[in-house]
Amino acid sequence: MFRPLFVFIGARYTRAKRRNHFVSFISLTSMIGLALGVVVMIVVLSVMNGFDHEMRTRVLGMVPHATIESTQPINDWQALATKVKQNPQVVAVAPYTQMQGLLTNDGKVQKVLLNGVDPALEGNVSIIDNFVQKGSLADLKSGEFGIMIGDKAATKLGVGVGDKLTFVAPEVTVTPAGMFPRMKRFTVTGIFHVGAGEIDGYLGITNIQDLARLHRWQPEQVQGIRLKFEDLFQAPRIAWQLAQQLGENDYYARDWTRTHGNLYQAIGMEKSMIGLLLLLIVAVAAFNIISTLVMVVNDKRGDIAILRTLGSTPGQIMAIFMVQGTVIGVVGTFIGAVVGILAALNVSAAIALLEKLIGHKFLNSDVYFIDYLPSQLMANDVIMVCGAALVLSFLATLYPAWRAARTQPAEALRYE
Repeated sequence: MFRPLFVFIGARYTRAKRRNHFVSFISLTSMIGLALGVVVMIVVLSVMNGFDHEMRTRVLGMVPHATIESTQPINDWQALATKVKQNPQVVAVAPYTQMQGLLTNDGKVQKVLLNGVDPALEGNVSIIDNFVQKGSLADLKSGEFGIMIGDKAATKLGVGVGDKLTFVAPEVTVTPAGMFPRMKRFTVTGIFHVGAGEIDGYLGITNIQDLARLHRWQPEQVQGIRLKFEDLFQAPRIAWQLAQQLGENDYYARDWTRTHGNLYQAIGMEKSMIGLLLLLIVAVAAFNIISTLVMVVNDKRGDIAILRTLGSTPGQIMAIFMVQGTVIGVVGTFIGAVVGILAALNVSAAIALLEKLIGHKFLNSDVYFIDYLPSQLMANDVIMVCGAALVLSFLATLYPAWRAARTQPAEALRYE
């Protein structure tokens, strides 16, 4: 097979044993450093992608993409839903009513956002069905005052399915004997685990008609409608337009960017900044190739002089060392890509096993919005990281190769 002379010699220099073993060691460390940089960058970007994915599919799958509410209870939410569904971006609509308060049991207290839903329609706008551990939405029957709570709240309150809880509403009832807080007994009909601390600890789900009675409304009255969009990033704009069409003075819209937008933007910004910082690590590892090739050039001055006297041009000499440096970069990048892909695919399971072995949670749901380390490997990230490493490796070969091309045969052979 035909190979150009500079490719043959450059590849031979790469695999040949050098007289100066220190040069070989530096070459090996450059390759290992580049590989480690690629591994770390792929793994970290995959973890950031995992946080982004879990934020969109898990947390934003539970909270409303957008809601349309009124200053007064809505009597005919079905007619309102029919108008809203005329927008092609609206995938599903469901009614809801909310009330904040406290859940108490045996002296234990837990704050809660009680969310009244229609069990038959809630699955169209929420992914709660995917995370129910015990019971189901269908168990939330009107008039029975059942409640579903997260496993974190259930653990804190010490309750399970079938146990009773007391809900304390943020209102008081005035009687001749004085003012008393409004309370209602609920029966735990289900427990869910989303993996997000704020949802598993502070969200309760009950039947929408039961919560209407607690508000002292008619059973068919609701607080608003919850919307699910084809593209959640269009939610702010479309929800505002829908509210305008329904009547600016009668209805107003809320969307997920008001409650979780800052967190989502922070994840995106962190991914960009961490990617940039890790790219600098890859750059440092890639530019170690400069020192390697400079030492190789000094070690091969005699060989370079002989090649020049045999008729090799400065361009061919330069190409020889560019090939050698590029081979180091390609091998290091390939090894890093393979190890990085394997690590990114298994980092979640590895961290979960480590947490189990040492008995410590690295991501506490009281602090972070999820309680486990997610990872999502994306081909675009792997291509970007490998491409950047290869480009930096190639750029690192230019200066040493240029120095090799400037070697004067007579000067190099003077003391040979």
